Amino acid sequence: MTSSGPAAPYALARFRDGGDVALGVVAGDRIRRVSTDELGAADLNAFLARGSWERVAELAEKTDGWMPLADVTLTAPVEPRQVLQTGANYREHVIELVAAGLTNNTDRTPEEARAFAADMMDDRAANGEPYFFIGLPAAVVGDDVPLELPSYSEVHDWELELAVVIGREAFRVSREDALDHVAGYTIVNDITTRDLVFRKDMKEIGTDWYSSKNAPGFLPTGPFLVPAAFVEAANAHVVLELNGRAMQDASTDDLLFDIPALISGASQISPLLPGDLLLTGSPAGNGQHWKRFLRDGDVMTGTIANLGTQVVRCVGAS
Repeated sequence: MTSSGPAAPYALARFRDGGDVALGVVAGDRIRRVSTDELGAADLNAFLARGSWERVAELAEKTDGWMPLADVTLTAPVEPRQVLQTGANYREHVIELVAAGLTNNTDRTPEEARAFAADMMDDRAANGEPYFFIGLPAAVVGDDVPLELPSYSEVHDWELELAVVIGREAFRVSREDALDHVAGYTIVNDITTRDLVFRKDMKEIGTDWYSSKNAPGFLPTGPFLVPAAFVEAANAHVVLELNGRAMQDASTDDLLFDIPALISGASQISPLLPGDLLLTGSPAGNGQHWKRFLRDGDVMTGTIANLGTQVVRCVGAS
């Protein structure tokens, strides 16, 4: 259970209140329920669409109604209508995956694969475009929900990611204007079943992101939604620990395509709506690299910049 908030002066969170889920403002180790009247909007996404955090800043200064954060059960801090995921967006991560043989071409030696992937990433950064695919909002859960590992595979993997939370609707925006459409940031662990990434029945089809990434609970999110003004997203430290051991330890400055490029690129096809999640990709250090995948009893702890700490507990399939 989370006992302290993010380093930011304030943030938003959602918590369980009986059978309902309530919205709250978080400051330090306290949380205060926020009504729709106080929010000035019908719901969280309507608030994010307005692109203004002044009301939340004022609520963080109030003296009444606060509860210890440790006394509530937090859930996912957002309710996205769309989840866009970015593939192959950290240079070293892609090099690791290719070197590990996680491609349709397994004829290269590891050294040849690394050299091939490095050249490919450098060319993509100079001349390519971001690669997007769609996740299911139903897979978005809080770290209050244990991650049940499906029994159909033994190679479920972690991918800690900085996630953009869209504010004002973004449609065909430029890179220069893209950050004006960011409400804030949160943490997402994009769980992936590695042996389902590529189709075996017809390799020409390519990747199967639906099967490999959308099992129940495969997008642990949160615990906080932190305003964009408090996050240095271009140089954010990303760390995932598995049972106390650091497996991923990187910075978002290794992104091939930065956040403005991602928002602009994704918005050229379809509008990004208030509250939507845009995942920016995962750095090196996944289970495929370590030859160690998730097991019953594992605990993943993810921290990014000053977004707080996400704790995900793994359980075997019942």
